[in-house]
Amino acid sequence: MQRRPEQTDTSMSQPMFERYIGIDYSGARTPDCSLKGLRVYVATQQEAPKEVLPPPSPRNYWTRRGLVEWLLEELSNPVPTMAGIDHGFSFPMRYFEACGLPPDWPGFLEDFRRHWPTDKKHTYVEFIRDGTSGNAAARSGSARWRRIVEKQAGAKSVFHFDVPGSVAKSTHAGLPWLAYLRDNLPERVKFWPFDGWEIPTGSSAVAEMYPSLWSRQYPAEGRTPDQHDAWTIAAWLRQTDLYGALEAYFTPALSSKVEKTARIEGWILGVEGAGS
Repeated sequence: MQRRPEQTDTSMSQPMFERYIGIDYSGARTPDCSLKGLRVYVATQQEAPKEVLPPPSPRNYWTRRGLVEWLLEELSNPVPTMAGIDHGFSFPMRYFEACGLPPDWPGFLEDFRRHWPTDKKHTYVEFIRDGTSGNAAARSGSARWRRIVEKQAGAKSVFHFDVPGSVAKSTHAGLPWLAYLRDNLPERVKFWPFDGWEIPTGSSAVAEMYPSLWSRQYPAEGRTPDQHDAWTIAAWLRQTDLYGALEAYFTPALSSKVEKTARIEGWILGVEGAGS
């Protein structure tokens, strides 16, 4: 289990961000379906996390398309913001090797979106898995393949579908939207750690999160599991930043070999270092 942040001398360390967004993702149904499992909480330095609901419409809950449009608008403004999303941001190196892909994260996102167009209308993840659309046969992995950070955190593989606690479906649904955000956000928004381990002062950042690391440490207080996961992300980011400890998590103690791999496979913010 990951430890809670220890308070440091806040007179020496100012918070990195002014706002904190926690997103519990869902890969259910299509990009334009209202999804009860897709939840968003926002906190500020002054205020604890509060749930953000979608704009008024016949849909009661966020859609993946509606969420990415909202997130694009929020991250485009100049307020330094940290957004944590609960799905995988990349795949194990074994996938890159099996598919003959160069170790390049932006290239991976574009290649994935071509083969898994889960951002297209009327498209379910299952449609691509069963060959109805896309080309999953050319870009699939094994549940036995895990990223270094998944092993370190005790998380399931991004290819481990159809089991409790799996993030495979949400990952495969969310990756094309990461490509969309990256294409449309200003350069000051950093996708960690792919754009570098350190976040420049005044920048915003987007990172993969794993709320199970901390969710049991906080009382649910009537929130559903999906709400609580999103709340936990925002609360942990806020608490850790206000304690002056968040910056250290952006530079985990990794060996040079692991660090090089993690720049392609990604890393989960809050997971501590790993050896060779």
